[in-house]
Amino acid sequence: MSKSIEASLNEDYTHPVRDVLWGHIYMTEELARLTESIPFMRLNRILQLGPVYLVYPGATHTRASHSIGVYHLGRRLIQNLAQRGASSWLTGGGIKSFLAACLLHDLGHFPYTHSLKELSLSSHEKLTGAIILNEPLKSLVHSSGADPAFTAAIVDKEIPSTDEELLFYRRLLSGALDPDKLDYLNRDARYCGVPYGAQDVDFILSRLNPDKKRGVDIDSRLIPNVESVLFSKYLMYRTVYWHRNVRAVTAMVKKALIYGLESGKLSGEDMYNLDDYSLFSLLEQKIGGSLVDSIKNGQIYITAMEISAAGQEKSSENIKKASINLIKIDVDAIKNVKNRAQFEEKLAKELRDTGESGLSEIRGEDIIIDIPEPVSFETGLYVTDEQCNFNESSSAFRTEMVNALIKSLYTIRIYINQKFKETLKTFFQSYSILNKENWRI
Repeated sequence: MSKSIEASLNEDYTHPVRDVLWGHIYMTEELARLTESIPFMRLNRILQLGPVYLVYPGATHTRASHSIGVYHLGRRLIQNLAQRGASSWLTGGGIKSFLAACLLHDLGHFPYTHSLKELSLSSHEKLTGAIILNEPLKSLVHSSGADPAFTAAIVDKEIPSTDEELLFYRRLLSGALDPDKLDYLNRDARYCGVPYGAQDVDFILSRLNPDKKRGVDIDSRLIPNVESVLFSKYLMYRTVYWHRNVRAVTAMVKKALIYGLESGKLSGEDMYNLDDYSLFSLLEQKIGGSLVDSIKNGQIYITAMEISAAGQEKSSENIKKASINLIKIDVDAIKNVKNRAQFEEKLAKELRDTGESGLSEIRGEDIIIDIPEPVSFETGLYVTDEQCNFNESSSAFRTEMVNALIKSLYTIRIYINQKFKETLKTFFQSYSILNKENWRI
């Protein structure tokens, strides 16, 4: 290993940061200054899991603590890969740029990220790249020994590059066993108090082999660890990230934002550079109404109906199965988030027109149709001793199984304002709000 690479990885890392998950994390003084910048400080005001704290009260960790954790694992990863042969194509400046990219990768992230994911906004990676290329980050990144343009391009894949070292770092930062995933699975599980996300990070990092073209390869001894990551991600989605009440709050925020954008009360530019506090302030000042009040006060809409990807109908504990239909809804049409409001209005009208006591005041804003956004389970690894890709290896997690796991997560839900809870409890004993045959994903 050359002296410049050795210095980039090991010298002057004297600034300690105490982390709940990883203990002492060491940075150079220049890297530490990045965490004191205004753009990074915003991440201290964005909860990593948004509304999850309403279900798991301990989930109050921030994107700032996660970003520092990703930096820590990124440094450990590159140290191990350099010792296992990657030093032949790495440079000292490239390593510093990779570490800066790990630390800053979430600078452009939105608050309540899933609420804004389906809106027509720039990606958080693109926003991050732009922030790195502007002051004050540009000078601070340069002072850390990194190249701002190189760092931005590692995060933002839309920036074209043919540089092999840069492409190598991109694959490290985003892959099946990347430092981002290894931190958030462990960190989210710790703060939510669930056992699903814990990974054997020490063993994983010690067994990864560098490949200039693919990023990292594994041997068959790491297959169980990859399986653990995949299944942990599945369980975290099933029990935490896509918990029905978490999705309810997320859908409430999304509905309010879409209304604001469609009505002209909000512009796309209003969505950028927000934190959790300024997002709620924006909702109150420019939109208001009962939906925003419910969000502010944690009055989560109740689950009225669930339809799984297999078309299986479930009733909540508040609503009983019924025999006739009020409305048929084309799921393909409402996969476009902008179309859902008109179907919600139509459903509200159908409910009003039944003449049922207590439903005369129900409006479109009291009903939310929620369809999960696409999710992926990365398996793009090469198993060297079996000479095949992971999805063709001796793992049980072949493509068909991964697809089955993803499908099992997808559930369409209809949420309704809590103030109609008692009326709907009796109403749905004799009426069904949908025909399940028209609700297949």
